[in-house]
Amino acid sequence: MMERFDCHHCEESLFGKKYILREENPYCIGCFEALYASTCEECGKPIGCDCKDLSYKDRHWHEACFHCSRCKSSLVDKPFAAKEDQLLCMDCYSHQYSSKCQECKETIMPGTRKMEYKDSSWHETCFICHRCQQPIGTKSFIPKDNQNFCVPCYEKQYALQCVQCKKPITTGGVTYREQPWHRECFVCTACKKPLSGQRFTSRDEFAYCLSCFCDLFAKKCAGCTNPISGLGGTKYISFEERQWHNDCFNCKKCSLSLVGRGFLTERDDILCPDCGKDI
Repeated sequence: MMERFDCHHCEESLFGKKYILREENPYCIGCFEALYASTCEECGKPIGCDCKDLSYKDRHWHEACFHCSRCKSSLVDKPFAAKEDQLLCMDCYSHQYSSKCQECKETIMPGTRKMEYKDSSWHETCFICHRCQQPIGTKSFIPKDNQNFCVPCYEKQYALQCVQCKKPITTGGVTYREQPWHRECFVCTACKKPLSGQRFTSRDEFAYCLSCFCDLFAKKCAGCTNPISGLGGTKYISFEERQWHNDCFNCKKCSLSLVGRGFLTERDDILCPDCGKDI
């Protein structure tokens, strides 16, 4: 007696018929498609055993249904992109979603390298220096008037030159007597300490820190012998080619302040009228 060979689901005989094995169990074509065939995303119909099943991220299509959602051109064996559950050919995707090059205004195709700066995009080959026309790539650049410049070209065309070292000033800088200086070049004429952000004064158009200016040029107080800078509203007394700080202009004997008072002199000393009456 011949052994039976039936469909695992409907139990109809499979002798002389096409069948499909699944997990070592035979199924007739009808049962297999009803139980296991994928449903096409486009037309909603089962994808039969005699059809090619195209899949992408657990979604399935008939070969004839696998087309661009926008222009309906076939995507079989072609590159495509997915956006919000829609499949798009590269032309439609680029036209609708890709960036436009700031220079040539053409679409920057997905997968191609692009350069970005402040919400603008360029093809790598279009991102060039406005002056020398050489590609900038990943090198430093400086934007000016909606144009991009490599650093050497910007310095040649726009950067001020430091009056001290004659080199371009690319960032920051100091202006003194309407002339530009690097911060590190603007130093005291005497001690060479930086003057940027510090109080300073000048003599014969040369800048000096206050300490050097006082040591080199200020008159010395006849009382304490320290320099009288005269800066910042400092008050002092001058008499017969001698000078005193206001606080030092005191009677030699009783130390009474003589600012705004009468006084007498005895050799190099100054005295109040009371202490000098016996002279």
